[in-house]
Amino acid sequence: MSDGPASDGPTVAPLRLPEGGWREARWTRAVVAALTGDGQRVRFVGGCVRDALLGLEPFDVDIATPDTPQTVMALARRAGLHVVPTGIDHGTVTVIADHHPLEVTTLRRDVETDGRHAVVAFTDDWAADAARRDFTINALYADPDGTLFDPVGGHHDLLAGRVRFIGDPAARLAEDYLRALRFFRFHARFAQGPADGAAVAAIRAARDRLDRLSSERVRAELFKILALPQAVATIALMIEVGVLPALLPAARNQARLARLIAAGDGGDALLRLASLLPDRPGAGREVAERLKMSNADRDRLCAALDPLAPDPDLRRLIHRAGRRRAVDRALLDAQPDLARRLDIIKVPAFPLRGADLVKLGVPAGPAMGELLAAVEAWWLDGGLAADHDACLAEARRRLNG
Repeated sequence: MSDGPASDGPTVAPLRLPEGGWREARWTRAVVAALTGDGQRVRFVGGCVRDALLGLEPFDVDIATPDTPQTVMALARRAGLHVVPTGIDHGTVTVIADHHPLEVTTLRRDVETDGRHAVVAFTDDWAADAARRDFTINALYADPDGTLFDPVGGHHDLLAGRVRFIGDPAARLAEDYLRALRFFRFHARFAQGPADGAAVAAIRAARDRLDRLSSERVRAELFKILALPQAVATIALMIEVGVLPALLPAARNQARLARLIAAGDGGDALLRLASLLPDRPGAGREVAERLKMSNADRDRLCAALDPLAPDPDLRRLIHRAGRRRAVDRALLDAQPDLARRLDIIKVPAFPLRGADLVKLGVPAGPAMGELLAAVEAWWLDGGLAADHDACLAEARRRLNG
């Protein structure tokens, strides 16, 4: 393959990245200058190039170089830049300029893969580095002056709104099965038509091997997919292909996901996950365990899947259920107006504390807890209106009963 700039025909443009932006930022120029000071060649690669062609601001700026990580670190330190060996065994170091981290990775080729991790060898072959990447739109490179280098046709696919594996989709998946989930995420973000048939067929054939993926990586990809505007169509495709059933058998309520998004959930990935599950806290616990979610996320997921008893007094409902659970549940029930009211309504705190009962001679222990609960129930039944003195008087009345 040619090492020169891309050329997809006279009607396809641009062949250079737009001027300005992150490419001309002071920190980017500083890193490029450090790495090319002795005549070396570097290129921007991956998402930053893809997003620049689409007029988007990239999340990260990545640089590829034929130099080894040791050479990269030496060059960066010579220029006074801070270096972190973030993934040095795989050729990646992070160079920091003006507090902005840029990942710099040595060109690589795969020597051995096991479906998730790869043993790599460094190379100076740009085409070999591109060939080991996942999708054509992620194998775009650009010289510091913006000239595009496109060895696998990613520019054409990007303009066509097509997400396509590089080479044989089955081979790319066998190298790393996480690419199955990444395919759905990139399709949701960049595709303008039906999913690539060859990719879908390969993913369908590989779905039973997704259990090799770590819970953490599955969770991260799934939450990114759920947060996207095209989540409904993407989740439907994942269910149809058999990927989501293979990972989370209970997650199949597409209709409720659609209603939730229509209600205006703000792109809340956790709540969107809850919408896919049946209404029982046990289902939430099973999914939280499978995805190794944090305790806080597990508790919120389970609470959202526990239906609330209706209460005409919204303040009482919030006090008993908690505001977060009440709002989540209203959204899951496709009641956005109720959710907005629950989110802003002011709820007074129960004014009585254990210290107040100690002053009445009540010792700490079960009896105190029972008395506090009884007075709190009285306070709730009274519309949360009684103040501290009234609650204390009610506690005294019950003690003297």
